[in-house]
Amino acid sequence: MARRNSRGVTLIEVVIAIAVLGILLGVGLPSYRAQLAKARRADGRAALVAVAQRMDRFYAERGTYVGATLGSSGLYPSKSEQGFYTLAISAQSATAYALTAAPTGSQTGDACGTLGYNEQGQQSVGNDATLNVALCW
Repeated sequence: MARRNSRGVTLIEVVIAIAVLGILLGVGLPSYRAQLAKARRADGRAALVAVAQRMDRFYAERGTYVGATLGSSGLYPSKSEQGFYTLAISAQSATAYALTAAPTGSQTGDACGTLGYNEQGQQSVGNDATLNVALCW
């Protein structure tokens, strides 16, 4: 019997390997991006809670939320600690406030969109009614 020396790989083997790799990337990459966005969302949530604490301290000292600001001379920076969210006081009165954290940079495409928080501790997400607050928070 003649023995055939096999060196290298065949074209079929290369095509199969590329197809398997393509399938793995097609399934894995979107899942990876979703998990990355979810992890970055913690930056926005933490920033909103920190701003809320500072707003409550401001209220305890002055008896009103009016006059509280964010930014370099305000209660808290206008960006979250890791920079994935831009923070704002979207509504403010003597006894109430609403805070928002809008995604920025690489977090812009996040499905949850803008995160919200108010003086009663109520959490909210973007303008899309189909989003579940529990999933985003």
